[in-house]
Amino acid sequence: MARTGLDMTPYIYAIEGDLVVWFQGAFRAEWLDVLMTHFYIAGFMFITYASIFYVTYFDDRWMADRVALSVAWVYLLAIPFYLFFNVRVTGFYIEDMDAIAYTLNPEIEDWFRRIDAFTNCMPSLHIAVPFAIWLTFRKHDHDGRWRRYQNMVLGYILLTAFAIIYLGIHWFVDIIGGMMIAAIAVRLTDLTNDSVWKVFDERTINSRLATVLTRPRHSLSIIFNRFKAYVAKLLKPSSKETGTFIVIILILTGAIITWDLTHNELPAEGVQSAQGAVASEGWMATMDNQSGEAIVLIHDVSDPSIDSRTVAQPLMQFDSPFALYENYLVMANETELRLIDVEKPNEIILQREVAAIESVQLTSLQGVPVVLYIADDALHGMNLEGDTVLVPTLPNDETIELVSVSGIEILMVSNEQPSTLRIGTIGASGSQSIFVNASTTLEQNLVLEEWGQTVDEDNATIVQVAFNSQHIAVRVNVTALDRMVLYDRSTGSQWLGFDPIYPVGNISLGYDYIFWEAKDHYNPQSFTDKYGDWEIHQLHLLTNYSEQLTSDTIDQVNPLALEDGIAYIEVGKDGEITMNVLNRGTELATYSSIVLQWSVIILIVLTFIYILQRQDESRFDTINHDSVLESE
Repeated sequence: MARTGLDMTPYIYAIEGDLVVWFQGAFRAEWLDVLMTHFYIAGFMFITYASIFYVTYFDDRWMADRVALSVAWVYLLAIPFYLFFNVRVTGFYIEDMDAIAYTLNPEIEDWFRRIDAFTNCMPSLHIAVPFAIWLTFRKHDHDGRWRRYQNMVLGYILLTAFAIIYLGIHWFVDIIGGMMIAAIAVRLTDLTNDSVWKVFDERTINSRLATVLTRPRHSLSIIFNRFKAYVAKLLKPSSKETGTFIVIILILTGAIITWDLTHNELPAEGVQSAQGAVASEGWMATMDNQSGEAIVLIHDVSDPSIDSRTVAQPLMQFDSPFALYENYLVMANETELRLIDVEKPNEIILQREVAAIESVQLTSLQGVPVVLYIADDALHGMNLEGDTVLVPTLPNDETIELVSVSGIEILMVSNEQPSTLRIGTIGASGSQSIFVNASTTLEQNLVLEEWGQTVDEDNATIVQVAFNSQHIAVRVNVTALDRMVLYDRSTGSQWLGFDPIYPVGNISLGYDYIFWEAKDHYNPQSFTDKYGDWEIHQLHLLTNYSEQLTSDTIDQVNPLALEDGIAYIEVGKDGEITMNVLNRGTELATYSSIVLQWSVIILIVLTFIYILQRQDESRFDTINHDSVLESE
């Protein structure tokens, strides 16, 4: 969600194909994994700082200024690419490619996860920065005093080019992009070096500071005169002043867009302490703790800033079941079931006395809402009139433990067969079975045993199910922890969707995404805050690309798949509970749109003026040149 722009990865892959896969496979070795990963991490920081401090130490200030400025220009030029033209790392995009550097060990993986968005591949800064340094030395080392260091930097560049491909980080075209950015940065350094260091040279800064402290009136006079001279230039601006204004507007425009797209997480208004939530088709319902009372609130997900609304609910507890489908909400307590339309939250559509309801689900049959609920260890169905709807039954008099619904399909799990899914449809009584396998390798189970956690895969129990027409996501308890199993309904294949030695919590599937909460790198015998909290992960089913959405030391739980993003509950360190909505889209705030619209109009005018000024100035220079030739 931190990404703000276009995903260019498919286009890069269309150009390169599996070239990086072949390269990695040709050189793959365990010792090379370790060596290249540590070189990748430490080498970049060394070459960046050493190139500046080394020449400074030997009092070559002239070269140090140019090296430092070229590095700064590299970063400035790379920012627009990272914000608006995202390219993912190869190891997380190509199925047969290993992200060696990111998964070498838990400590390195966590370090990368906290500093790297995994989408900032183009251009490669690991190439751009040292290449800019090398070009600077090559261009300005007139007496050859830095020839050896220059050759060392070139060797570092070649080794880095090998490392970033081998480690499953960059594409080959990222290297090209890095070299191009470096060449532009060196050129901009030549154009701006004198003016930049005229302002930022610490020696002149110290001199100015001394003048301000010892001669304040004189300093104010200098500032006033310079301001007056600049205003005079603005009254009769040249292309230089107009170009400066264009650059300023472009920077401000980019800053506004970036701010909006990276601050798209909003709290759901009106929620005091969310205890649970459900979502469907642009609506979200939360169970809120308001002064000890269980209150159901309705939220319009399209605009979380709109105040939430209460509904005509029965008397409920915090664990009372409720479900949402399209614009219909069903709620139940120990004796009563109610159905309402969230667009008319105070009107009750259906109200029935039903005892001992354990859970509720909501769907539709031929456009008419159907309520499904578990009571007396059996599944029941009811339409708007309160009439019974035929639902699937379990074989061999099995009793039902949990149910999930998608359209007219129903997934059930029985107490007698807790690791088997039963699939049926509304309006039919039969069902089909799928055995869910949550087992992993002996080595991984032994890790859990060493941590003091007992693994019992033979008595695995399904505790949560989410599904659509293509996939099924299942949370399975194996005593030590819960694991997530994914099932492809078209092929019948199933696999573990997350590392089986770390616990998985609530899951949600919808809109081509699977979301889940997990404690990655959690070791109960070596507890640390950064690994002990629940974090939100997602998997994009169409691309098989997974990533971690949150990374901190507080809990984010109960993720809900929304059409344009995700909602989840966040528990702060002080115990404060909020319901957050994180948007995936690129919709800008109203104030931003207005500012950007005016910016476009102003840029049109300034660009027109700038072109005319440049043309007039060029013509004036030509006339002067011709006059000089005639006088000779």
